[in-house]
Amino acid sequence: QIQLVESGGGSVQTGDSLTLTCTGTGRIFSRYDMAWFRQVPGKEREGVSSISITDGSTDYADSVKGRFTISTDNAKNTVYLQMNNLRPEDTADYYCAVSLPFVVGGLIPNLYTYWGQGTQVTVSS
Repeated sequence: QIQLVESGGGSVQTGDSLTLTCTGTGRIFSRYDMAWFRQVPGKEREGVSSISITDGSTDYADSVKGRFTISTDNAKNTVYLQMNNLRPEDTADYYCAVSLPFVVGGLIPNLYTYWGQGTQVTVSS
């Protein structure tokens, strides 16, 4: 079983930056994907960014390309989401997720098995 804990959310102004952190504990596998998703009440969960622990490949939603960067510290079982030039439409609850071994999750929520509790990001204009 894997437990994920997110941190780093908060309330900021348009154009500001935030870094979200997600640390996994428990049985950490060697080949899996980690990802960040976000959700606004009443809307479906949206894939923001993913990274393959296997080969380091990344994927981003079009809406965040050039502004967000995903990275990992494998020794710490931690994934980060650096968010720059934040916009009001980035306001959401952000969740990190981990797939099962050898599952290429990409930005598809249903392909992820373990989820954190979420951290709220609010961007004011």
